[in-house]
Amino acid sequence: MMPDGVPLMRTSVVGGIDFAAHDWADVVEILEQPLILDLSRSSSNNPAERTTWTIGRYDEVRPDLYTTPLFGGVRNVHMGLDIGGPVGTAVMAFAAGEVSHFGYNAAAGDYGHTVITKHCLDDVNLWALHGHLDAASTANKQEGQVVHAGETIGWFGAKNENGGWEPHLHFQLSFKEPTTYDLPGVVSEQDRPQALLDFPDPRLILGPLY
Repeated sequence: MMPDGVPLMRTSVVGGIDFAAHDWADVVEILEQPLILDLSRSSSNNPAERTTWTIGRYDEVRPDLYTTPLFGGVRNVHMGLDIGGPVGTAVMAFAAGEVSHFGYNAAAGDYGHTVITKHCLDDVNLWALHGHLDAASTANKQEGQVVHAGETIGWFGAKNENGGWEPHLHFQLSFKEPTTYDLPGVVSEQDRPQALLDFPDPRLILGPLY
């Protein structure tokens, strides 16, 4: 586990995948220096509405952000990495693969429109969840649909279709196979040790964004 704020060096083998040996396509083209959010103290400090591009950290305890019934009052450790930007920002596949699951997570505070892709890397299966997308992102998808590295697979959604959040992408990796178009994007502190094994640091793909 990396301490908060420490850049991750892409030189390690994690879960049998040599992440440093691959050239990854950009998932989002970030057009200016993003602001690194600190949601570990208070969601009231979140300046996302006043900033075009933001980064929300992986493995961050966010004590008062997840207030809807979906989270049961106990899930607050963030297992993805958030990239905030304008509605309609394109989301690309980081590597060749296929669409594994897609659909609409409709609960308040959930992912909204979601696309999960599956990738076989170094003979290891890895899934990537792309959450808080718009309706067009899931409109014409098919399970098993081939995706190419750098191909647009979705777009940032607005609040009315992305679960009720400021526009951003929740990008989450998983060694655990999903059973539907959903993965636990936040977990309880009790479940955190196993979640860190199941859901590796997205900076292995995205690079040292912070």
